[in-house]
Amino acid sequence: MSDDETKEEIELDLTSSDVVTKYKSAAEIVNKALHLVVSECKPKAKIVDICEKGDSFIREQAGSMYKNVKKKIERGVAFPTCISVNNTVCHFSPMGGDEAVLEENDVVKIDMGCHIDGFIAVVAHTHVLYEGPVAGRAADVIAAANTAAEVALRLVRPGKKNKDVTEAIQKVAAAYDCKVVEGVLSHQLKQYVIDGNKVVLSVGNPETRVDDAEFEENEVYAVDIVMSTGDGKPKLLDEKQTTIYKRAVDKNYHLKMKASRFIFSEISQKFPIMPFSARALEEKRARLGLVECVNHDLLQPYPVLHEKPGDLVAHIKFTVLLMPNGSDRITSHSVQQLQPTKGIDNDSEIKAWLALGIKTKKKGGGKKKKGKKSDNLTEAELMDEETANGAAAQE
Repeated sequence: MSDDETKEEIELDLTSSDVVTKYKSAAEIVNKALHLVVSECKPKAKIVDICEKGDSFIREQAGSMYKNVKKKIERGVAFPTCISVNNTVCHFSPMGGDEAVLEENDVVKIDMGCHIDGFIAVVAHTHVLYEGPVAGRAADVIAAANTAAEVALRLVRPGKKNKDVTEAIQKVAAAYDCKVVEGVLSHQLKQYVIDGNKVVLSVGNPETRVDDAEFEENEVYAVDIVMSTGDGKPKLLDEKQTTIYKRAVDKNYHLKMKASRFIFSEISQKFPIMPFSARALEEKRARLGLVECVNHDLLQPYPVLHEKPGDLVAHIKFTVLLMPNGSDRITSHSVQQLQPTKGIDNDSEIKAWLALGIKTKKKGGGKKKKGKKSDNLTEAELMDEETANGAAAQE
């Protein structure tokens, strides 16, 4: 390995201010994109149109950055915009001709991501198409996901272990009489890696086991929380609904069909690493060619999963930087006013987790300046504090 390559390897974590800037730039774009998508979620709006608007916004905003640099910097969509409604758990991002629309009172889950130079910021949010406070089981499941996210933010920190977070998420779910959806993993993020090997399992089961791991300073995580009013065991109902894929860079196979070779060549050129939507491919050839690519493990599909009809699912995901001065949640969106039927009033352990600080206290003396506590907090820290207070108050 050359000196230049070694230097590049060393600079790829949060010890580099340039890396931190790129993560935060990607986060700023995806937060704005989420705000736009939420504003577009109205009764009778076509889901595919909203997904396209989210992706277009990210492409345009990311494309306007780092234009005048000597070395070309890749940037754009890190995860296609998905709009999954009610009992649909995740990954619904339909093809262009799809006629699915949103309806009044739908529980809408929005999932999206942006990257700058491979440094990824992802976010997911749940929004109900309803004017006024959200009540009933919809409020329960959103409060469960939001409270679990707030607890996870305080436990994904250097020195803590992934199993500590898994146990806490399950405890929060039980407090709201909800279930954690099986198979959901929170991944470490690295440059161009959206699904790093260090993971947090949301709920343990015999089929999904992960290695014990300890969080370390200068790591980045996508913390992914999905809750359900059902049994938390989602099913794949229709493979044709799957439209999001990721190139499996470690797999090779000589494709037999001409359509498959054409599509795979297009994918390798346009989307060599990040997940993508089949909408971005030539549609007729895509339908034929994708099947062979998936069957031979050249592509990893992101299936559209469903709980039972009548069940409600909530999804909250955020990106967090484990900085030397504490955890920095860089993606988020405030939740609607909730009036859940259950709560954490009688659970001292959950309340103690929520009371934990996010920033690391500096050692040593030094006089503190007088003034309001809020004077010394950044906007992101204020949001964290408000959301934590909101989680505790959702009874």
